[in-house]
Amino acid sequence: MKRQKLLPLITIIFILILAAVLNPSPERHREKIRQVISERSELESFFGIGKLTAFVSQYKSLGIASYTTANGQVISIGVLGMIFVIA
Repeated sequence: MKRQKLLPLITIIFILILAAVLNPSPERHREKIRQVISERSELESFFGIGKLTAFVSQYKSLGIASYTTANGQVISIGVLGMIFVIA
């Protein structure tokens, strides 16, 4: 009975540890920003908009997740080793 009560707690702790270990680095965020913006538009790729956006982005880590911002806007969100570019 006691083991059944601890299982959800152990699962949550495991997921939090996994999220912290897999939290994407600043370089992974910047690479993903470059990649997504250059794939989105040939013109943006030609002018290097992805490289510029990645260069000026500021990385913030929450321990179990991370994100980058530029000009006050969230550019990318990272969690469990995945990065989502939203700008």
